[in-house]
Amino acid sequence: MIAIVDYGVGNLFSLVSSFAAIGADAVVTGDSDVIKGADKIILPGVGAFGDAAEKLRRSGLDLVLKDEAKKGKPLMGICLGMQLLLERSFEYGEHEGLGLIGGEIRPIADVIPSELKIPHIGWNALRFTENKSPLFKYINEGDYVYFVHSFYGTGCDDSIIATAEYGAELTAAVANGNVMGCQFHPEKSGNVGLNILRAFCEL
Repeated sequence: MIAIVDYGVGNLFSLVSSFAAIGADAVVTGDSDVIKGADKIILPGVGAFGDAAEKLRRSGLDLVLKDEAKKGKPLMGICLGMQLLLERSFEYGEHEGLGLIGGEIRPIADVIPSELKIPHIGWNALRFTENKSPLFKYINEGDYVYFVHSFYGTGCDDSIIATAEYGAELTAAVANGNVMGCQFHPEKSGNVGLNILRAFCEL
């Protein structure tokens, strides 16, 4: 069973529908015992980093996620959920993340040409790093996925498993052992996204 963490932010219905489409058993929950009993964990998220991090801390789920990750349980963050896996964010101030993956979150405005729109919304091709991640075993380099974001992961070079070009080479996905994250939305990325979720289910 896959636990989709409900802590007040996230597009949960789309994720549940996506897992149902690939025949996976997924449940939306904010119950720490259910999360501890799950085989795998999805950390979704939309909105502001600081608010989401505070909600995680208030619920105590930040400690649950860290403990389960340390036990080796597969954990994948999606969009803001991926950003929360890193050490800190500089989105409207400085905020502490879960620190499960090294690096920090900074504005894409710092690195992309000024004429490009922010947030970055749209379909972009994935470029894999040298060693293709098992998360991408059912997709090909150059396949398109759907992004919606104004901030990106940096300082996480050792953990990057895919990038995408939007006026600059931006972090698209990261992994550190059993902990991984996608800046894009697999649940909004058609068959490519479903195949990424399918691969995650097999980890």
